[in-house]
Amino acid sequence: MAQSPLRPCRHPGCPVLTREGWCEKHRPKHKRKLSASWHGWYNLPIWTKRLRPAHLVREPFCRECAAAGTRTPATVVDHVIPHRGDWDLFTNEGNLQSLCKYHHDQKTALEQARDKREQ
Repeated sequence: MAQSPLRPCRHPGCPVLTREGWCEKHRPKHKRKLSASWHGWYNLPIWTKRLRPAHLVREPFCRECAAAGTRTPATVVDHVIPHRGDWDLFTNEGNLQSLCKYHHDQKTALEQARDKREQ
């Protein structure tokens, strides 16, 4: 089997050639966490055919934009309280809110930063 070609290390300015992407000196210390097993729940029919579409019909505009006085169509159904694998919280219709992509990404980034600080 042929080997992959040597390429410069991904670290900016490092001239070391490697096949793995990073040289020994710049290889990231922490591996990315594997996605949680419950991420697959978003592909289940209960989410794709029932909960998400029904919520977007009930609340078609972004809740955060509405609070600021604008009407932006919602594209994401978000869990107000992150469920983190709790099935009851995942399927609780009272725990859902409609958001635009901007506000969902903003909320998710804040939650992830908070979770990282708490570790």
